[in-house]
Amino acid sequence: MRSLLTFLSFLALSGAARGQGIAAATYAEPTGRYDHGVLGDAVEWGALRLDLVDGTSRLIRLGETRVFEDIAPRLIRDADGAALAMVVESDLAKGARLALYDAAGPVAATPFIGQSHRWLAPVGAGDLDGDGRIEIAYVDRPHLARTLRIWRFDGGALTEVAAYAGVTNHQIGWDFIAGGLRDCGAGPEMVLASADWTRLLALRFDGQAFASADLGPWSRPASEAALACR
Repeated sequence: MRSLLTFLSFLALSGAARGQGIAAATYAEPTGRYDHGVLGDAVEWGALRLDLVDGTSRLIRLGETRVFEDIAPRLIRDADGAALAMVVESDLAKGARLALYDAAGPVAATPFIGQSHRWLAPVGAGDLDGDGRIEIAYVDRPHLARTLRIWRFDGGALTEVAAYAGVTNHQIGWDFIAGGLRDCGAGPEMVLASADWTRLLALRFDGQAFASADLGPWSRPASEAALACR
């Protein structure tokens, strides 16, 4: 079971919280109210703790029909350099979505998949195509649809800009997500597995199309080495 986090008292958010810088993010308030267990246990998270650069903290608590179904929140930077927490948030009836939070709460989110017990696995976030805007990548239903989706975060909203079928990054019961986003000196690449887990792939996105490079047979050590540019 993923480690339990210390419960925190809720701190009321003011209008000024929207501009507070985030230094770190963790999940809190473990819960068993969602019986999916895609990450290998029955525990998800009911709250998101944001530690701010001024030394204070915020606890953002979900309603009883939602959980954070995720390994850990990921801090990303928007085009202006502000930190946001990127999370997988699941609704008990509508499945997962990817969401961005700041100190005041949700900033933007993709639509829920639309069905309970359906999940997505983040790949990473960055300026994938060099246009100065941030793109967010995840694998939509890595055990079923096995489709990479790219969303652009611009003007405070997420817009889907591309999809690539036939890749994955997670198997049911794993407490980790394979691969991720790397830059080995020639621009960002997404390290993924082929849908049948036989090949290790590096995908680039130029804003219009994908280019795929075969890195050899897939294995967890090979995936980790590729992510570290080894």
